[in-house]
Amino acid sequence: MCLGIPGRIVATTDVAGLLMGTVDFGGITREVCLAYVADDAAIGAYVIVHVGFAISLVDEAEAHRTLELLRSLGDVLQDELAPLDDPVRPPRHEPSRGPATT
Repeated sequence: MCLGIPGRIVATTDVAGLLMGTVDFGGITREVCLAYVADDAAIGAYVIVHVGFAISLVDEAEAHRTLELLRSLGDVLQDELAPLDDPVRPPRHEPSRGPATT
């Protein structure tokens, strides 16, 4: 599943000519490329982030509604925002292994 997660820009920086920013996703912060929204990427603005890239701006009310919806789904928000270098989380439920043998 591909999700675009809303977050608030809390800092911006230029890295070798590329606009980057720190984005707060309701308490979880990540470094994000802001190049696609560079003209409107102001501190305090809300963006939709997909795979580390801010792909569009969104208003604050919509960002909060979406974050609340994602929180209601359990670990979805945490899973989507887990750093890539973290070990993959194990499945929540063990798959069926078929009938028991004795």
